[in-house]
Amino acid sequence: MDDPRFARELLILIAVATAGAALFERLRLPSVVSFLLMGALIGPGGLGLVADPDRVRHLAELGVVFLLFEVGLELPLERVRLLWRRALAAGGLQVLTTVGVVTALGLAVGWRLPAALVMGGLVAMSSTAVVMRLLAERDEIDAPHGQMAVGILLFQDLCIVPFLLLVPLLAAASGAPTSGLAIEIGRSLAALVALAVVARFALPPLLDRMARLRSRELFTMLAVLVVMGSAVVAEKIGLTLAVGAFVGGLVLSASPWAHQLFAEVLPLRGLLLGIFFTAVGMLFDPSVLASPLPVLAYVVGVVGLKAGLVALIITWLLRQGARHAVLTGMALAQTGEFSFVLAAAAVSAGILDAQLQAVFVTGSIATLAATPFLIAVAPRVARWVTGGRDEPSIAPPREEAPSGHAVLVGFGFAGTTVARVLRARGIPYQAIEANADTVGFARARGEPIVWGDATRRALLERVGIRRARLVVVAISEPLATREVTSVVREMAPEVPILARTRFVRDADRLAQTGATSVVAEEFESTLALVAGALGGFDVPRPAIARFTGVLRDEGYELLRAPPGAILDPWLAELLDSAPGDGS
Repeated sequence: MDDPRFARELLILIAVATAGAALFERLRLPSVVSFLLMGALIGPGGLGLVADPDRVRHLAELGVVFLLFEVGLELPLERVRLLWRRALAAGGLQVLTTVGVVTALGLAVGWRLPAALVMGGLVAMSSTAVVMRLLAERDEIDAPHGQMAVGILLFQDLCIVPFLLLVPLLAAASGAPTSGLAIEIGRSLAALVALAVVARFALPPLLDRMARLRSRELFTMLAVLVVMGSAVVAEKIGLTLAVGAFVGGLVLSASPWAHQLFAEVLPLRGLLLGIFFTAVGMLFDPSVLASPLPVLAYVVGVVGLKAGLVALIITWLLRQGARHAVLTGMALAQTGEFSFVLAAAAVSAGILDAQLQAVFVTGSIATLAATPFLIAVAPRVARWVTGGRDEPSIAPPREEAPSGHAVLVGFGFAGTTVARVLRARGIPYQAIEANADTVGFARARGEPIVWGDATRRALLERVGIRRARLVVVAISEPLATREVTSVVREMAPEVPILARTRFVRDADRLAQTGATSVVAEEFESTLALVAGALGGFDVPRPAIARFTGVLRDEGYELLRAPPGAILDPWLAELLDSAPGDGS
């Protein structure tokens, strides 16, 4: 703190990062993009409020250490078990193919092999923070393309550790013989195993003793000590700070203190990461825009290459629908936050020069800023790509379309439950599902189900949509639900459509697109809470059933009313116990 400029510039950086994050939060845009843009604004290439980013970069890099500790600590093992096949197949192919293509292109334009490999790793990773935020806001995480995107992102995030391990090896091997490289790889692996073993046996007893003291302040200090200690020890034995922090977090992820450790490091990690990404944004060099062709080539190449590769992998190798492939590819067509972590390590190791770094930073900011628009336009692109072509293998051939049956669109938890009840009553049904794995499992059980996109008219014709008695749309993606409802209503104007949605805001839109009745999970969960509260005060069950039934019949008007609205007296009278009612 002897240099007064450091304190002033750090204050400016934090203030601008906070203001940018607040603005982007109001715009419902990811904060990572705001940090990068605010850094570009105040850095040497912008207003020049912070003339030397190096003064805060060492502090900013601590954010990466805390981020990697959190990744190891919060590694979603349950999600890994659920998505490992998808993550390994789609994610592995995407990362390997992207690294290979970018490396080949880099060598073709004259890059050295280490630089080409690092650029391949930078391009291969997408932004988990940005994509998950946008998919969650669109209620598409549980949709088929959302689940595929989550699996690929999970694999990409785990790749940061081997990528960081390779950076010093690539730097050391620039002029080293192959035998020297093999020795370096063996030494790094041995150091990694030694660090994991020491952390496994040293950290849990230490945390246990500190937890028994029941001092919040001491546990907070120990949490920071664990993060920084594992990072520094790793650096001393030849690894990187970030890898050491990841190993420390991974070792403690199964411990009983994992949740409390996460709570302690999260606030500090958020602050330091905000500083880190703002400092990265300050690397923006407007001089690269004087010759914009490299930046433009980077942006177009990253978006086109990643969207195209992901779509091809999903359609040709995983045999999924083209629509979901396009939606997934366009969601992942950007550079990720871990790319900046890898780039910082590569620059420190001397692998990336200033020109490549400038092109990477500028182009990456552009791809991140474009992501919300790419995800928004993806459904239109998917319709254009699949227009005029039927999806393959959408249904087995039939001599005659069925009639008087129910068509179930979506065979997840809701769809299978409806099917179970219909089967028990002897009511025929035909299911449509876009997830090939789900279709395979259901067919093995003897379910009448076909794979395909329910917005395709040819598929709906073959399942007898015009002669159906009821259509139940039980998929979790709001946009796809509206599209299916609209197509079914146009093809079969007289067939009742029962549609499911999660949120109240989508109920009216579904009714406008043709749904006969809409089941909104937000409404139904609220009614369940109301019924539970009334039951807790001994209101008779028949009275509660009358009350909730009328609310449904009235289209949930009470639930749509403003927060200060008073309950109509006639509705309150329904809660009075009628003669002969029992509890």
